[in-house]
Amino acid sequence: MSTMKIAMLHGPRDLRIEEHPLDTNLAPNQVHVETQISAFKIGTDRGNYEGAEPVAGAPDYPRWVGDSNLGVVVAAGNQVTRLRVGDRVVSRRPHQSAYVADADEVLVKVPESVSSEDAVWSHLYTLSAFCYRKAHFVPGEAVAVVGLGVLGLGAVALAPYLGARVVGIGNHPTRLQMARDMGADEALMWDDEDLQDKLADFTGGLGIDLVILTANPWPAWRTACEVVRPEGRVSVVALPGRGEAPLDFNPVSMEWFYSKGISLIAVAGKGADQYPTRSGEDRFDAIRSCAHTLCWMERGLAPSKLITHRMPYGQMAEAYEMAYHREKNMLGVIFQW
Repeated sequence: MSTMKIAMLHGPRDLRIEEHPLDTNLAPNQVHVETQISAFKIGTDRGNYEGAEPVAGAPDYPRWVGDSNLGVVVAAGNQVTRLRVGDRVVSRRPHQSAYVADADEVLVKVPESVSSEDAVWSHLYTLSAFCYRKAHFVPGEAVAVVGLGVLGLGAVALAPYLGARVVGIGNHPTRLQMARDMGADEALMWDDEDLQDKLADFTGGLGIDLVILTANPWPAWRTACEVVRPEGRVSVVALPGRGEAPLDFNPVSMEWFYSKGISLIAVAGKGADQYPTRSGEDRFDAIRSCAHTLCWMERGLAPSKLITHRMPYGQMAEAYEMAYHREKNMLGVIFQW
């Protein structure tokens, strides 16, 4: 029996680093992983921290936080073949110093050429990629990303790899510059009086085919539905309205929704496979999809460019407080274990 440290949320804005027991007597199919770094997913994790409306299925307090963990396999059971001692792996595990897991859990080996500070974001960037796939993106389409947090900027950065022309739409000049740094063809403020005209120029008058909505506030929802072209799609990976005041408008107004004939697509569950395998095997399961994201990182995709803070895990509560106060210069945060 050993111990590990883990971040536990006991209530709104009550985050504690605790020491818990860890049974390191491995079953034949288990691995023991020691965490090197974990990443702070500011949007969702901040909502949990400040006590916003719980996500469906989330446990009650006290509960763990975080879901982007990179560690090293330090021991493996005698039936484990997919992973070896010394492998770096990314997982959806919380902010914790170590863990024991079944080897068939969503643990993905990191290629040697990919840095840990890039790889730790791979599950999140896989979600960014899913925003395109769930909406049946076609190369050459014009894409607008509304909300320029880590998830939105991941969608921006993936655009050239997927064959998209992309415009980032945000609420702060710092985030617009980050979007440009990540490869956006254009970056615009959501409240720009000439936003529609500028998007028309960007698309040659054809309009935005696909909007990827990553921001929760209702004004972002309205912007997404307004800027998409008639018959276009809005790929919704945000949690619209979470932590927001009651609405003063109809979120499915006839003007923005029915009359335009747009499709609102929830980026959750699985995307339909138009060409399934004969075996029925899921070609886009969590492990394969994350491994594909790591391949993009081998070819130059670099989420680490967005890192603004590197902090020891003991300062985690300080980082969450900074996010609570909406510090716009804070984006990519790495906790070092």
